[in-house]
Amino acid sequence: MLSVNIGSQRNGEWTLSLFTSAKSPEDIEAENKSSQNMRINMFFFSTFVVFCIVIVRLAFIQFMDAPSLTEEETSQNTKQIPLPPSRGNILDAAGVKLAYSKPVESLYITLMKDYSKATEKGKKNRPEIENIAEQMAAAFKKFENHSVPSMTAAEVLEAMDLESKQDQGYVHRRIKKDLNQKEIQYFMEHKSDFPGIEIIEETVRQYDPDTVAVQTVGYVKSFKSTEILKVYDKARAESTEGTAAPGDTYTKDELVGFDGVELSFQDELRGKNGYKVMSVSSANIPEEVEDIVAPDKGNDVWLTINKDVQLKTEQAIKDQLLWLHSHPVSGKTHPEAVTGYAVAMEVDTGNIVAMASIPDYDTNIWGTGSASTADFNKLNGNYQNGAITPLSSGKSKHKFDSAVLLGSTIKPLSVLVGLNEKLITTTTTYNDTGITYFGKEQKPVRNSQGHPYGYFRTPADAIEHSSNVFMVDMIGNKLYKKYGDDGIGIWDHYMTDFGLGVATEIDLPKEWLGGKEYIHSKERNSKVGSPQAALVYGSFGQMGRYTPLQLAQYTATLANEGARIKPQIVSKITDASGKVIKQNKREVLNTVKFDASYWKLIRKGMNTNVSEAFAGFPYDFARKTGTSQQDSGKDGLIDNGVFIAYAPRNNPKLAVAVVIPEGGFGAYSAAPIARKIFDAYDQAYGLDGVPKKQPQNQDAIGETAGKQASKKQQ
Repeated sequence: MLSVNIGSQRNGEWTLSLFTSAKSPEDIEAENKSSQNMRINMFFFSTFVVFCIVIVRLAFIQFMDAPSLTEEETSQNTKQIPLPPSRGNILDAAGVKLAYSKPVESLYITLMKDYSKATEKGKKNRPEIENIAEQMAAAFKKFENHSVPSMTAAEVLEAMDLESKQDQGYVHRRIKKDLNQKEIQYFMEHKSDFPGIEIIEETVRQYDPDTVAVQTVGYVKSFKSTEILKVYDKARAESTEGTAAPGDTYTKDELVGFDGVELSFQDELRGKNGYKVMSVSSANIPEEVEDIVAPDKGNDVWLTINKDVQLKTEQAIKDQLLWLHSHPVSGKTHPEAVTGYAVAMEVDTGNIVAMASIPDYDTNIWGTGSASTADFNKLNGNYQNGAITPLSSGKSKHKFDSAVLLGSTIKPLSVLVGLNEKLITTTTTYNDTGITYFGKEQKPVRNSQGHPYGYFRTPADAIEHSSNVFMVDMIGNKLYKKYGDDGIGIWDHYMTDFGLGVATEIDLPKEWLGGKEYIHSKERNSKVGSPQAALVYGSFGQMGRYTPLQLAQYTATLANEGARIKPQIVSKITDASGKVIKQNKREVLNTVKFDASYWKLIRKGMNTNVSEAFAGFPYDFARKTGTSQQDSGKDGLIDNGVFIAYAPRNNPKLAVAVVIPEGGFGAYSAAPIARKIFDAYDQAYGLDGVPKKQPQNQDAIGETAGKQASKKQQ
């Protein structure tokens, strides 16, 4: 072995000495054994450390992660099956139930075996379930309600969804809803013959048989039928993917709002789902119920509509339509007048007390979630709400819809535009000769029937006599001369300020915004020829189509002297215990500021002669008739009846708008309906704040008489 030895220092330098030395074999062996022992010791130490880490981790899992892991393991073996809640009620302003949920008993089955044709086990079990379906169909046939065809065995098998195309295997399947008493008794007594069946209480939707504002109230359908409604897209996706919270998961057979208040207040009416926790096998076969969480009942929605006023409004339209078929208006009867629409809106609150769309129908055809083909074919499109969207009944010959041209009802606003734009003053005079001309081609415009009204002392006379030629000469033409083509935008600004051509913002779906034909004229150079023509025709109501609700809001804005109020269809929402959880209040959407003298002139001018319809009416009221002409094609121009009014004139309480397509002059076709609406409101609420309604039942009369007698004795 080579060794190095440091030698002695000589003359300041160190010397190195090299020499060799050798170890004995015993020493070498001892060193090798020592190295080997060290390696063994390191191995055991490392093993000890690893085991310590494992033990610590196991302890952490045992004491810290155990609850969450147990929950995860349990969730893999259990499923949550939604239990739909009972839907809340829809009530009128006085608390009358217009829509409510009625409990019924339904037959469900949970598949306890694999019956799928895709598996060998399912094929083997298939004859068993087919035999059960045959027995069910035989029972339905035996106890059938003859007004509804009984289910066939094939329909029963389809409802069972044996291939799990609609639901997972563990989800119970509805076989038949709303069992009759004999069916309930039979299946309860023979439960052992039908493995997996249950009689479950659920609900059907019931509606007031008097058909009260049916298109406004709306209707329900089963959730599986909502594909066309985007409002349910999120709920549909989450329910399908299983990502929704238990209380928010929808079942395919759950009843949901599809139109009207039922749709727009779906979240309030629905409540919260409950759910059943069920253990399932690896094959998705249910085993036992682990837990049940009850659903929460939906809230009640209170409408602003008054049933009495609503029914009298509907009946007034029906009666007037029949009258028009046999009594001449404008020199002829109007058998084509088969539809009518009316809206009554409180001026100060915005509450809609009546909203009618006639013809209507019985909403109870939708009660179970779907209407039969026969019932649906009878509707003729009447399930839509013509008060807020263009609607033409299937019975209408010319298919004129509910959104007609304004006709002369625009004239109060035309005069306001003229006043505010300084085209006229409150003392402007005018000589009405019955005809005027406009444009380079000198196109003629005449008053109704070419009637000359003579000298007007103020623009109020032009409104009262409904002068077309005044509106053309003093408003339409002057507005074009002042602004040129930009006059279209100025006109549109005023229209929208008064709610014409914009959303009223009512809490109902499918509201149409109106047809601004004057704008179409500028963009497309349409039938009237030019922007000037659009302003001319628009000035007397022939260039804008709006809904009856927009007309009612416009009328209320006139009554409120420029304050446009949101129409309220719901007054409050209460929970199942009756506690008010939301109260709607008056809401001003926008305000138009005009000189007080302008409003005074408009109130004075809204004085059209409707003495026949309003004979004996005890209130002074502001009103304007309208007769809008519409091209029917081969039958030429046809008159639509339009009427707006508010009462009382100087302390307005109620605004009313009525539209009768193809009804002739508004004074004779629409005004009589408005009179009956005002009378109905006066009875229920009082146009002067004092209800005129007297007790109708004998108990109430007797109670009143008793109180009077008691007072006399005292």
